[in-house]
Amino acid sequence: MGATLRALRAVALLLGFYALNLVLLAVLAALDAAALRWAPSALAGKIVIVSVLLAVPVIRGMFMLRAPKGEDVAGLEVTEADEPRLWALVRELADAAGTRAPDRIILTGEVNAAVAEQPRLLGLLPGPRRLYLGIPLMTGLSEAQLRAVLAHEYGHFTGGDTRLAAVVVRGRTRIERIIEQFRSRAERKVAEERARQEKAAAKAVAKGKKAKEIDTTGAGLTYRTMARIYTLYGTFYLRASLTTARDQEYAADLAAARIAGRDATASALREIPALATAHAFYLDCYAMLGVRARLLPPRGELFGGFGRMLSARALELVELRAQLPDEPASPYDSHPPIAERVRRIEALPADGRAEEGKGVALDLLTAPERTLAALEDAVLTEEARTFRRAADWDELLNVSMAESLASLDTPLHRALAVYTKDRPTLSGLLAVIDDGQLWRLAQRLPLSDEAAAATGRAFREFVRPMLREALRSMVLAEFSAHSLVTWEFSWERAATAHLPGSLAGDCENDGGTKAGAVLAAAVEAALADRPDTGPLRALLPPAPAA
Repeated sequence: MGATLRALRAVALLLGFYALNLVLLAVLAALDAAALRWAPSALAGKIVIVSVLLAVPVIRGMFMLRAPKGEDVAGLEVTEADEPRLWALVRELADAAGTRAPDRIILTGEVNAAVAEQPRLLGLLPGPRRLYLGIPLMTGLSEAQLRAVLAHEYGHFTGGDTRLAAVVVRGRTRIERIIEQFRSRAERKVAEERARQEKAAAKAVAKGKKAKEIDTTGAGLTYRTMARIYTLYGTFYLRASLTTARDQEYAADLAAARIAGRDATASALREIPALATAHAFYLDCYAMLGVRARLLPPRGELFGGFGRMLSARALELVELRAQLPDEPASPYDSHPPIAERVRRIEALPADGRAEEGKGVALDLLTAPERTLAALEDAVLTEEARTFRRAADWDELLNVSMAESLASLDTPLHRALAVYTKDRPTLSGLLAVIDDGQLWRLAQRLPLSDEAAAATGRAFREFVRPMLREALRSMVLAEFSAHSLVTWEFSWERAATAHLPGSLAGDCENDGGTKAGAVLAAAVEAALADRPDTGPLRALLPPAPAA
């Protein structure tokens, strides 16, 4: 579908939104006229009031004259004086694509690249352009792959997609706002009706009568009906615009292959999902590890550490690249499945450009370390900027693990607190085990239906894995409380816990630990069908003298 037809479709969808509003307003007006003419005065007044309440959200949605502005993306704007090589590449690719280069480049902390435009007159006139470029993306891509990514984004400029997006987003946002207004009003009506019925039920009980069952089925029905109507049109709107959006992605991929080469484009498409998965893992297990302790990595390392992790876990990335998603992220995802996009690009004839641009994309920056540090200030929240900076990754790990273990709160902790009516402690758990009450305590754990229905040995086999992991964590917490455990940082593998004496072994703080053989055997003995806490008690630090 050409740009002109896509523009006509986008405008038609937006006009359909206004037509729906006018039809609904006309129906409400006709209902009011009929009520005023034929219905009793009291009923007619109620109908008019209801129709006015229904018309308000519709009219407000129609007259949101300003196009909705996209949320500002946190990032660091770089000028041509700041990053001459990056800007030179951006302009070169814009010329190759036959389009106007962006007016601004904003570096972000995401595994993503995107272009945006602020058009005028419903997208018929061009406006200022922005390029959002993620530093984690540049960290993981080669220069050739980055060229392909940028060429893809310029394909959206060439096809007029960025201007059409304003029309599509305008309609979608207005529909969403109207639906939200009707739903919030329906929820308020339900809450009011529930409160009224609960008050009446309380009065009935106070008089010794049987309270009626709370039923709010009819509350807010008219608002929910209106929301349903707009939801149906919104679904149609999304599906109709979805085909256009996905066609735009295929066209932009072809533009990237033409400008940057087939192989670079295909490898970039393979790389981006792998980088997104790796970056999510990096944030959870490295960069944000110390948030609970209000501790951040050393300055510049919040983004800088990602590259080191990628290098250390290169084999894992190979596996991720082979696992291409063959389904869209959601039924309304504007991007086609990555696997299909790669298949189409790799089916193109070879162009002999496989050896271009092997350098790391991040090297395009004049001073990467300085830029990474500056980006932290731009993307961190005001609260996060007050966090202390660790001296190195080892300190970040040790402080974070100590904080995590000190505030350990597993299902076993919560069950123990209820069972013993006391603060959950390891010594308290061992006392419960010695008293022969372990399996009764286990019945308070969150269980599957199958586990809850099991008895005897079958029940013990169901709950033992959960008990094992929780008990190991509690033992580590006990050692940590006595400063008897330290953690060895690693980019290649999970952190290693150094335990006292013969207990040295590998431990992962993921709820499933792999402790040393001695500790593992002691834990198994405590959780055996005939529990014995002696081996475990012998390993624990001595209790402080009274």
